[in-house]
Amino acid sequence: MELPVLSLSPLAASPPAAQAERLAVAVRLNGVTRRFGPITALDGIDLDIEEGEFFAMLGPSGSGKTTCLRLIAGFDQPTSGHIEIFGETAEGLPPYRRAVNTVFQDYALFPHMSVGENVAYGLKVRGLGRPDRERAAREALALVRLEGYELRRPSQLSGGQRQRVALARALVLHPRVLLLDEPLGALDLKLREEMQVELKALQRRLGLTFVFVTHDQGEALSMADRVAVFAEGRLLQVGAPEEVYERPRTRFVADFVGSSNILPADMAGPLLGERREASLRPERIKLIADAAEAPAGWHVIEAKVIDVLYQGASRRVMAATETGLELAVSDAGHGPRPTPGSRCVLAFAPAALHPLEAA
Repeated sequence: MELPVLSLSPLAASPPAAQAERLAVAVRLNGVTRRFGPITALDGIDLDIEEGEFFAMLGPSGSGKTTCLRLIAGFDQPTSGHIEIFGETAEGLPPYRRAVNTVFQDYALFPHMSVGENVAYGLKVRGLGRPDRERAAREALALVRLEGYELRRPSQLSGGQRQRVALARALVLHPRVLLLDEPLGALDLKLREEMQVELKALQRRLGLTFVFVTHDQGEALSMADRVAVFAEGRLLQVGAPEEVYERPRTRFVADFVGSSNILPADMAGPLLGERREASLRPERIKLIADAAEAPAGWHVIEAKVIDVLYQGASRRVMAATETGLELAVSDAGHGPRPTPGSRCVLAFAPAALHPLEAA
């Protein structure tokens, strides 16, 4: 008996304004741990991912983010803890029994099949008839702007086009949660930036929950509604991109999400009113020639220029204080170019400091 094929067209419309707010928790992890022998890949993760949000899991290699994605997908099972997908217990369920689908970094397309056959393959496995699955494949390809590509082979496509085919193949099965495991990692910089815009626009258009794994801080900050930062199997911080960037909880988050200067407690303490290390973003520091130029109430530090790095729209100035503390300054680059070895003054507002939790 053939399963009914639902048109993808209604998915392209956003939900009514009265229902635009998120309605449910799409994915919930409660005390989830995954061990591989003596190695703890995930350590007691508690996490809620809301329906309809673009959620990014960010961290370096080996941080546990991909393990977390695999547990949600059903490719692996937790050592302990509980996973729910839209309120239903997920552990023990195989991937095809879950309301999720996955897009991989290497696309995993069948080279001997046409684009249309690749997209329709999952529907064929489910027993849909040829006319229905061909129609659904055409609709899915239209969603990713590949109309008319049904008869081409993956080898005839660019990297970005293959990535779109992989997206269409996942979307044609109508998942409620789309899992993306570093899907842009194989693309060059310009194409990756273009696909970031396209992915975000597609997610908004469909209203699906996207869970996106990446080690690229810029990707996470520019695309996600919320970001989860992983390190060594632990979840360090979850929040909106602005919150994670502007108010990192730990030294690791401050260093990994963007770049940050870490002021020692003896320097930051008097400005914070408590003895704590503090994060100071390079763009919050003003490079001036004389302390008299500093805005009222700003803190000034005398330093020596170590190096100047040209970065196109800006330049990165590295300076060292008299105590040997090296600070990075993101300078707009409109004034005279600082000279390595020259003296300078660094100024910043005390409010630009953000206290960090002890490790």
